[in-house]
Amino acid sequence: MKGTTRLRELLAKGEPVWAPMAYDALTAKIAERVGFEAVFVSGGSLSVCFTGLPDAGLTTMTEVLTVAQNIVNSVNVPVIVDIDTGWGNAINVRRTIQVFARAGVAGVLLDDQLAPQRCGWVAGKQVISLEEAAGKYRAAADSKNEIDPNFVVIARSDARGAVGGSFEEAVRRGCAYIEAGADMAFLEALTSLEEVERAGREIPGPKWFNYFAIKGTTWTMSQIKELGYSLIVTGAFYQAAGRAVWDFATALKQDGVSAMRNLNQSMKGHPLENMHAFAGFAEIRQMEEKYLPAQEVTRKYAETIGQRF
Repeated sequence: MKGTTRLRELLAKGEPVWAPMAYDALTAKIAERVGFEAVFVSGGSLSVCFTGLPDAGLTTMTEVLTVAQNIVNSVNVPVIVDIDTGWGNAINVRRTIQVFARAGVAGVLLDDQLAPQRCGWVAGKQVISLEEAAGKYRAAADSKNEIDPNFVVIARSDARGAVGGSFEEAVRRGCAYIEAGADMAFLEALTSLEEVERAGREIPGPKWFNYFAIKGTTWTMSQIKELGYSLIVTGAFYQAAGRAVWDFATALKQDGVSAMRNLNQSMKGHPLENMHAFAGFAEIRQMEEKYLPAQEVTRKYAETIGQRF
């Protein structure tokens, strides 16, 4: 089933869909393996992990597309990708949507910031005019309808925390973007639970919610559903992975081989104990037996040393 079709089916069920923030094929595969039904390729996570740069509009479309394609080809769950401002005006956005839709992406998050954009939780944001932004969402809707009407365009407004912004302006834009053809709205950097509740009531259609963006959030899934939020972003994998690597690197520097010994011990029985198996070497072996000369396959495994799958 196409990712777009599957994402539409999930959203149509009426239950909020959880999409953790993956940043590469490995983290996306882990999310799928533990049971998440969709993944979100966060622009901030990708920027830090792929380029080593902050989320300040420094990644190119080619870089984001490369990561997105690797993830799409590695999992069977729908993949939603953060495309920032779409790398240009409405005309550029038309091509951007076409490129990502043809790459197998199920949906994109497109924001209304003035390029170069930056993380929604970092100061210094500016937004383009509502008129220009609405044109970009109209272009996105027209473009995806030409290729795959099930492709999901999520309109993100940063007007709450931008220069001269306000909650009222963010809501006004969210409503306008839905009217322009976006499939879902997301108001970034809301400052309280009350604003989240109001946005849920005042913006029509399905909405996107960053569960841990608001401190003190304790809502249940049923409460989130009642507010009209259909897609929930959660769990920044790059933070969890970064901390784990930092802690291990520190131990390795201080303790040397004992750190390696402790790691190996802690991995026993873990689903990632054998990374070769997790990555799919068994499938490679099956393809070799299907496509390569039988005598060659028999010999290469009989006369070499290493793990067998």
